[in-house]
Amino acid sequence: MSPALSGLLFQLSALVLFVALDTVTKLLTTEYPIPQIVFCRFLFHMISVALALRIATGRLPWRSRAPVTQTVRSLTLVMANVLFTVALAHVPLADAAAVSFASPLLTVALAALVLKESVSARRWAGIAVGFLGVLVALRPPFLTGEEPPHWALILPLGTAAVFAGYQILTRKLAAVDDPHTTILHTGIAAGLVTAVVQPFVWTPPTGLGWALLALAGVFGAAGHFLLVQAYSRAPASLLAPMTYTQLVWSTLSSALVFGDWPDGWTLLGAAIIAGGGILVALPGRRP
Repeated sequence: MSPALSGLLFQLSALVLFVALDTVTKLLTTEYPIPQIVFCRFLFHMISVALALRIATGRLPWRSRAPVTQTVRSLTLVMANVLFTVALAHVPLADAAAVSFASPLLTVALAALVLKESVSARRWAGIAVGFLGVLVALRPPFLTGEEPPHWALILPLGTAAVFAGYQILTRKLAAVDDPHTTILHTGIAAGLVTAVVQPFVWTPPTGLGWALLALAGVFGAAGHFLLVQAYSRAPASLLAPMTYTQLVWSTLSSALVFGDWPDGWTLLGAAIIAGGGILVALPGRRP
């Protein structure tokens, strides 16, 4: 199997786990404070990753050649999680997911600007189309003639921007550190920062609550492990557009688990975003 194909398979598997993580997180927002949810997500992430690496390799590869970059990457993930979790507490999962899919477009743009990866004019056109879809999914009153949407619907756009930076840092670290080191560091700074506020917000979980909090950490750890593996094998400009497959799973989860069926604006915006993603993802011409 070629590195590019294996990277794509790792990426697609990670996306399924991320939808499972989002579903569990939305369930938890009805019972627990958001800072507590985010802290436990990273706590159980660190525990599961440490156990898995210890069993698989017999050691914990925590020494990094770029500790500052690893810390910044971990903190960007905290910010993305907080923004998206707040959004999930107020808007349907399908709506939040549709807006957050600006992230692959931003990732491709940053791959060109930061990583100096080649991005053709067609891919730039795809990015522009995708952002038009984000605008539709946000339902601005001048476009829909309706009341403004819930203010929290703008938060996934911030998630998209922050997560695009996270993906670029993941790709940069792939050339510096072992993927096991990167996945171990993913939760360290995040866990330490979110632990500070726990004395002020902690709500004792029930047995089911503990199970869901732990499950969120396991889903997140497994998803980010696969994501690190993907970005260590394939370029960011190839992998980022595959994120649009997550639209299908997010829509199904929103409808089947929460009974939130997406409306016409969400579906139209998601379709336009996916169309832009297809333009970005199409392979270039051979010389």
